[in-house]
Amino acid sequence: MRASAKSLAKPDPGLWAVVLAGGIGSRFWPVSTPARPKQLLPLGSEDPLIVDTTRRARALVSDDRLRILAGDHLVRPFQSVLDLPDSSYWVEPAVRGTCPVLAWAAWEIHQQDPDAVMVSLHSDHRIEPLSALQETVFAAAQIARRDELLLCIGAAPDRIETGYGHVEPGAPIPSDEGIEAFHVSAFHEKPDAETADRYVKAGFLWNTGIFVWKASTFLAEVERHAPEVAACLPLLEESPERFFSEVPVCVVDTAIMERSDRVGTVKALFDWDDVGSWGALTRTREADADGNRIVGDGAAVDGSGNIVFSEAGKVVLFGMDDTVAVRTGDVTLVMPRDKAADVKALLKALEDADS
Repeated sequence: MRASAKSLAKPDPGLWAVVLAGGIGSRFWPVSTPARPKQLLPLGSEDPLIVDTTRRARALVSDDRLRILAGDHLVRPFQSVLDLPDSSYWVEPAVRGTCPVLAWAAWEIHQQDPDAVMVSLHSDHRIEPLSALQETVFAAAQIARRDELLLCIGAAPDRIETGYGHVEPGAPIPSDEGIEAFHVSAFHEKPDAETADRYVKAGFLWNTGIFVWKASTFLAEVERHAPEVAACLPLLEESPERFFSEVPVCVVDTAIMERSDRVGTVKALFDWDDVGSWGALTRTREADADGNRIVGDGAAVDGSGNIVFSEAGKVVLFGMDDTVAVRTGDVTLVMPRDKAADVKALLKALEDADS
């Protein structure tokens, strides 16, 4: 743990929070389905991911400044576990990537509060402790207000990781005591293991995808670096549907963050992980004496390093190591743990076999 738990501070009255809800989460097939998406699964704790994420957002902002950005198919499932008003949900009419949806959110927030700072959170992260998230984000918000920078939160790596983008820190940015902040020299996409090892030794940070910026600063950088998105923003005067029908697909990392010269990073005081596949449960769930993680009615006998997730009947692994076994109502999935990130490829193969 990089920071001990502290008493929670009050939410920042000038901050807005948007939660990027994401899609169904095919890497968690067969449990994640349209009726019960990944965000409703207890993968980061005993609570659904979206509940964990909303709890974090509420530590940062008041409920009237919290917005969940999600497709219409996700709203009803979220409402079944969250006690938020309907106004908290901004429904994405179409999937166009993170740059358009964040530009939409910034535009809407700026209409209501021209001086607003916004933080974007993802619904599939594990973050501890909450007080350290507050301290990090509040410090980033102060820098965003003062210097009008686009800030990403960077996490200190605790392992060699080829599945995350990395941030190369540059010149320091003045910040509150205990907070490290830097201009960004470069963003680096998911590296191979040898390169990731070199990045860690060089002091690079993981790109968490948590961003903090003034809505007005972000909109200005969209105008400079993604004019094809900026040109569609006036369509929001008509409706979000009109905007999303015309705006091109693009992601904020490549469209804005990698192009802008107004980008910084704040080093996280909290522990961070991305719950991106079944293998992540080895880091988010407590292990038994043999290193097995069991969720639901399951067991692993005479084996180690296994993951068992069962929602329908007992699942028992015997004499097996480093295996993932997942059981739902009508599907059982068993695979080596090192294949956990390749479920998308499995689904494609199954589709091809059925066609």
